[in-house]
Amino acid sequence: MPMLDSLTADTLRQAMVMLQSGQAEPARALAADALLKGGDPVALNAFIGMLLGRNGDPAGAVRHLLVAHKERPQDLIIACNLISTQIEAGDLQGALAVATRERAFSDSTARVARYRGYLAQTLGQFEAAAEAYDYVIGKFPDDFESWNNLGNARQLLGDVDGGIAALERAVALDPTAPPARINLASALTAGGRDEEAERILRTAASDFPDDARVLYELYGILKRRRRDGEALSLLEDAARLDPGNAEVQFKLAVEYGAAMRMDDAERAYLNAVDSAPQMSEAYLGLAIQFEHSNREGDLAPLIERGEKHGLSPATLAFMRALEHRRAGRFSEALDCLSAVPETMEPERTTHIRATLFDRLGRFDEAFGAFEDTARLHQADPRDPLARAEESREELTREVALLVPQWIDGWRPVTLEPDRPDPVFLVGFPRSGTTLLDTILMGHPDTTVMEEKPYLNVIDRALGGISALPRLDADGIARARAQYFAAVDEGERPGTAPLLIDKSPLFLQKVPLIKRLFPEARFILALRHPCDVLLSCFMSNFRLNSAMANFLRLEDAAAYYDLTFQHWERSKALFPVPVHTIVYERLIADVEQEIRPLFDFLELGWDAKVLDHQRTAKARGLITTASYSQVAEPIYTRASGRWMHYRDKLEPILPTLAPWVEHFGYSL
Repeated sequence: MPMLDSLTADTLRQAMVMLQSGQAEPARALAADALLKGGDPVALNAFIGMLLGRNGDPAGAVRHLLVAHKERPQDLIIACNLISTQIEAGDLQGALAVATRERAFSDSTARVARYRGYLAQTLGQFEAAAEAYDYVIGKFPDDFESWNNLGNARQLLGDVDGGIAALERAVALDPTAPPARINLASALTAGGRDEEAERILRTAASDFPDDARVLYELYGILKRRRRDGEALSLLEDAARLDPGNAEVQFKLAVEYGAAMRMDDAERAYLNAVDSAPQMSEAYLGLAIQFEHSNREGDLAPLIERGEKHGLSPATLAFMRALEHRRAGRFSEALDCLSAVPETMEPERTTHIRATLFDRLGRFDEAFGAFEDTARLHQADPRDPLARAEESREELTREVALLVPQWIDGWRPVTLEPDRPDPVFLVGFPRSGTTLLDTILMGHPDTTVMEEKPYLNVIDRALGGISALPRLDADGIARARAQYFAAVDEGERPGTAPLLIDKSPLFLQKVPLIKRLFPEARFILALRHPCDVLLSCFMSNFRLNSAMANFLRLEDAAAYYDLTFQHWERSKALFPVPVHTIVYERLIADVEQEIRPLFDFLELGWDAKVLDHQRTAKARGLITTASYSQVAEPIYTRASGRWMHYRDKLEPILPTLAPWVEHFGYSL
């Protein structure tokens, strides 16, 4: 280092004394004055830069350190101070420009190489990062952090095995560091070694019981392995350990929503918003939940809260679109959606746009937007179209079974039921079953279950339709007991004497129902097949294997045909007491259409059932695609809607025509 001139040397001695006595600003002023008097620009700028950096002015520090670095680029201390200060100032590109490859690999202390690795990795330059970390561990083979970072960089370069090897070395060097174990588990998962990853994280969870990060990562692995119950329990534990972690709270809200634990979901969304007031995803989740629960009055306060906290304009526009749509301001809602980017809730945003076009009478644009929504869903990595095809193939096999010879071989049984058999409310989706179940909920003597899985669980446990002939009295009794135990736990029917199990596609479960519940009665919701299929195509269903059939009109028509073949063949084989409610008659005169149903159910008439809006508001979340319609007054706009789209439906009319005629409709 060159000798300092006397002015600079004296200034720095006095400034250091001032600094030691806490006089940072006078020390800076003294050095700045010496600069003006011709003192050494390298030493004085480096000193002033160091002072400003310590005192929370990284931008000012960078200005002075850049001067010193330009004058003496070979000085690694100045270079490292400049890099560190640039990082603090947020200028990562500028810092990487100083932490050059040449400078990093000429530094025997590897300090510049560590900076270079960090900066390159942060900026997505993983090859440069890995090269820098390789240099560091070549100099210092026990550098735990560099092994850990090298493992991450290699993994991001696609070198999963190399990443795993580096991370295993990091864990061996410091077994007490949870991040290295988490990173190793992530690399193992990327390499398809989920079981090893789970073992590592379970050991880490035992070693670090208070570390929420470990539990959160373990949740992710179990979720990917579809062990949803265990995954949710771990996520709840992570949230208890780190209640202020907005990401954990948001994930918890999503999981609760999927499990229909809507009160818990709302609390978790609110916790996320409290912790991260600008977290768009949490606001969107809350807004969607409010709309699905027919709590449109809660949208305005949520929007106001978002505005107060500077929420992104796109998120606010999405929420305003929901509010406008609910208020019938369709043009305003459409205007709001124009400010929502394609990447934000793409399926939902596109679907909302389609519904708005439909309500505005812009039918060609509406159909195009519904097709766009379907295409987005079709791109789901779980391959919904393939799952839909499998469901139709299974239904085809079942329909082929439904011949008299099949039931001739059934084992005869005699049952002594200890409680009445349920009533089953069925109908092809979008046939008015949600409106009908809301009306039925208004009667004090009913417990109405909305699409609960209890019967499906039993069906799978028994082995499906092919197992029914072998089922004996004991097996039936166990299945009935399991069903009613699940009902009692999940629904708490209390003293209401009539249990109504509403699940539209139990149209396909008549053989199972009649085997378990021989006295079961059925309510069939019926609607014009063309309106039904159009509405299915236009709805934004959760994509299970059945609902995936509605992503293409031709699949929907084939599924409709198979479903009613199943229903009609089942009716020919079993005594099926059924009362049909015709949607078009229901919306024309609710009381006239509904009164005979209550006679069929042997329930006394109660005029309160006609106030379906009150019932809909009281029931909270509605899990079907009809969640908004049932909270409105009865309307007729959806009856005959298919005529607006007749040209789009022409390819499926030959499939539907026999059913149109069979049910007394016309084309």
